[in-house]
Amino acid sequence: MIVYYSMERTKLNLISIIFCFLLFLSFKQLITKAQSPTYVGDDCNYTKPKPLTNAYQTNLNSILLNLSNDAATSKGYNYTSIGDNNTTKVYGLYDCRSDVVGFFCQFCVAAATREVLQRCPNRASATIFFTICILRYSNENFFGKVITYPAWNHLGDKNVSSVVEIQKGEDFMKGLIRKATNQTNQLFYMDGFNLSSTQRRYGLVQCTRDLTNEGCGQCLETLLSKIPKCCEHKLGWQVGCVSCLIRYDENMFYLHNQSPSPSVQADPQTGWLTPAYEEILNADLPTIPLITIQHCTGNFSETSKLGEGGFGSVYKGILPDGREIAVKRLSSSSGQGSEEFKNEVMFIAKLQHRNLVRLLACCLEGNEKLLVYEFMPNASLDFHLFDDEKRKKLDWKLSLSIINGIAKGLLYLHEDSRLRVIHRDLKASNVLLDHEMNPKISDFGLARAFDIGQIQANTRRIMGTYGYMAPEYTMEGVFSVKSDVFSFGVLVLEIISGKKNNGFYLSEGHGQSLLLYTWKKWCEGNCLELMDSVLEKSCIHNEVVRCINIGLLCVQEDAADRPTMSNVVVMLASDTMTLPKPKHPAFSIGRMTNEDASTSKSFKDPSNNDVTISNILPR
Repeated sequence: MIVYYSMERTKLNLISIIFCFLLFLSFKQLITKAQSPTYVGDDCNYTKPKPLTNAYQTNLNSILLNLSNDAATSKGYNYTSIGDNNTTKVYGLYDCRSDVVGFFCQFCVAAATREVLQRCPNRASATIFFTICILRYSNENFFGKVITYPAWNHLGDKNVSSVVEIQKGEDFMKGLIRKATNQTNQLFYMDGFNLSSTQRRYGLVQCTRDLTNEGCGQCLETLLSKIPKCCEHKLGWQVGCVSCLIRYDENMFYLHNQSPSPSVQADPQTGWLTPAYEEILNADLPTIPLITIQHCTGNFSETSKLGEGGFGSVYKGILPDGREIAVKRLSSSSGQGSEEFKNEVMFIAKLQHRNLVRLLACCLEGNEKLLVYEFMPNASLDFHLFDDEKRKKLDWKLSLSIINGIAKGLLYLHEDSRLRVIHRDLKASNVLLDHEMNPKISDFGLARAFDIGQIQANTRRIMGTYGYMAPEYTMEGVFSVKSDVFSFGVLVLEIISGKKNNGFYLSEGHGQSLLLYTWKKWCEGNCLELMDSVLEKSCIHNEVVRCINIGLLCVQEDAADRPTMSNVVVMLASDTMTLPKPKHPAFSIGRMTNEDASTSKSFKDPSNNDVTISNILPR
């Protein structure tokens, strides 16, 4: 444990200043272009350097690496130890400010682990402070120990205007302490209260999260008892120690309220009771502060906008560590935005596959509903597929690779994931391409999960995209895994032909859909005429014919005649397997819709996590 007890008064004052800046510097003032969190100080001047054994140094390096890696996926804190005996064992802890979790916490901890060894060489114990996190390590076990000495305080310039506020402020802070330590193991709480009709006050209490509820309460009560002597006549004040802190202010200094919310709430569209969003934002998906996203996207500037659709807009952003992201900003005016947000968080956050786009984080602050995805530098499939110039880059080897990747992604959703998910809106604009042109299925706003043993479901709200929807879904509201198979079949035929199913009967002058045109050519024995001319030089004819066969099998009118995605993957992988003969495909002429004109033409940058434009059909 780091020993503070022999510090002189001047040293205590310095520690006070360090902690003050560490935990409470305004987050808005932190962020500058693509920089790491700001170093504030350390305690290394109060310990003497001493050569470390090789075993201890190795364990120290390991624990710092582990803490840094852990911060990428944790809720903002962790503590652990490495080593087998007392002479080589190292104890380590990081703790980010409670209103900062996810990416920015990770950046802070990573910076701290890098710099602590540079600033504190040859120390068996050290503590380093950054603006929003603390990192500690020691050769002695300090976990769970309440350290309230030395305590420090920092006072604002303004005085309180009345004794009433002093009493209300004290009662308010006692309430925060109760909520932080009331058998929740949360160990922090932040909130505000109305002092009058025109004045509001804000407070935060927090303990290092290696403590128990009892230990946290002991620490916070000890600090609160110091308030009358040091701080109660000031409008803003902060009191802290190694294990906990309290702050009171007239300004809202924290980034967002993480206080518990009701467990259910009514959906504004359906009136159904659904889990509150704050409960959906669980450990499976980190949150990211709104102010970080605003900074990353230039406050959602037009220059950072990638695309726009019915649910809102998509923006490109650059995180403080230089990583590129795509941010879907769901429109507050979209009645379907709340439902889509819930679906994206509930489904894709729980699914991990190389052919599914990765949802990195989300943000729900104020009226904003934001989803943060990995950035796809090669945009969506339709961006290339339906553009005469960009289409030339899609040779047959790449086209077949994309078909296989989409099939494997769907197979994972239907049979191999934790949830059995029906996507319901598979289309070219919802297949994104990474830097190596690997396909990733995106946009789970319309997705639905099936229970074990459930085969199909019905809905009265038909939502999707014309030309990709299976006939039983369009006409009767019946959807199943076979609905996605139908959409996949349409997509295969679009990839091979380079033509959209939507509007094909008008644009090509054939007077029929792409599906019926393909069927006609198949029956004539001329199915290769369907193939786009750009594939002629690179294609292997029997592979193209096999894919056309599979595409036609997937768009059969009767859902029972369509293969499962597991069968599709096997058929795609086999050169010798005899394929079933397709039947007449579903009658689908498609329709010209806003979707036809918006998806590819809305790109301002070669990436887009496309926002679905859905069409609601009456029944």
